[in-house]
Amino acid sequence: MPATYGLIDGNSFYCSAERVFDPALHRVPVVVLSNNDGCAIARTPEAKALGIRMGDPWHLVRGRAELRPVRWRSSNYALYGDMSRRVYQVLAERVPRVEPYSIDEMFLDLDVPRDLASFCAGLRAAVLRIAKVPTCVGWGPTKTIAKLANGLAKDHAELGGLCDLTDPAERAAWYQRLPVGEVWGIGSRTQEKLARLGVASIADFIDADPRAMRDLLTVVGGRVQAELRGTSCLPLQMMVATRKGLACTRSFGRPVTRWSEMREAVAAYAHRAAEKLRAEELEACHPAVFMHTDPHAKGERYQHLQHAARIEPTGDSRDLIAEAVRMAEGLWRDGLRYAKAGVVLNDLVPAGQQARLFATREPRASARTMAVMDAINRQHGAGTLRPAATGIARSWSTRRAMLSPRYTTHISEIMQATAL
Repeated sequence: MPATYGLIDGNSFYCSAERVFDPALHRVPVVVLSNNDGCAIARTPEAKALGIRMGDPWHLVRGRAELRPVRWRSSNYALYGDMSRRVYQVLAERVPRVEPYSIDEMFLDLDVPRDLASFCAGLRAAVLRIAKVPTCVGWGPTKTIAKLANGLAKDHAELGGLCDLTDPAERAAWYQRLPVGEVWGIGSRTQEKLARLGVASIADFIDADPRAMRDLLTVVGGRVQAELRGTSCLPLQMMVATRKGLACTRSFGRPVTRWSEMREAVAAYAHRAAEKLRAEELEACHPAVFMHTDPHAKGERYQHLQHAARIEPTGDSRDLIAEAVRMAEGLWRDGLRYAKAGVVLNDLVPAGQQARLFATREPRASARTMAVMDAINRQHGAGTLRPAATGIARSWSTRRAMLSPRYTTHISEIMQATAL
């Protein structure tokens, strides 16, 4: 395990990704909204200064006079995912090992033969210069300490986006000042349990009896305490654990009232889930489908989930669409206004490794067909080639009225240089 871990985190990552290709968004308040343009999920400092909170519903705050300068954007996950990939590439060329933790956070192996402060400042500069994403970096002897240091680098402007917690005396000074709820892995309920024992600060937590902490918070809490004391318990994970399941679910842009629309939506979700499977070289054995009405709207409420019997392992969009539509048809009830549906895939196995004693599908032909479709979509943009069952107009699709172009992943939406 490394002697020093780092954590680099994109500042207001979704908003920063939007700013990369749109100079008009620089130095103005920007907010990225959740699916269906529902609520705020990312805010620039300028937007926070106007009082916009995480989770504020757009339809309630958009009319406020003081928010007229705000630029609202629908979530553009194709763009954000590709910008995350670019950040990863910059880092992978400069540090021994990188572990993506989330779309905007990556743990780093910082066992490098250089002064860490200048090295991490150089990393920030390289990411900003090449990927155009501003970041903060924190580092320390464990992942938990690196995560804490990163939070301090973001919250304290005087640190200049960098925080070093490798020195025990420096850590101790911060531990005295910070509430235990600032620690990665300690949520509000855990904080309440600790408060009842008189544990308020991080310093209180690391001074507490380890056995008592394990009894109260299980082995996970004991591991957090050990990490805060400087004992590394969480190595870098260079191999991603195999998924056990995945899902594709969406709220509709408007209530769905016709079976033809629901059939298209379920087929589209099954196809997208199959694409995720193939990207990770997996197959599914146990699909499920759900649909429900809006629990907050007037009218009859309905919510139901249908599991299929175990099927032959497959990552073929056509197979999964057929199974999903069959289950959805059994769930459908006329006369309701459906707000959301989804496809869930469970019992995932490595592609091509599950024995098929009495196979009813031809796996090699299926794999070739899917490989051709995926290659075309990678080259020309997602959705260029897709099963007809997924629909054409898709009037039911998620509302994204303020969607920016997919500048880096769709050939028809890339930026164009024109002569003046």
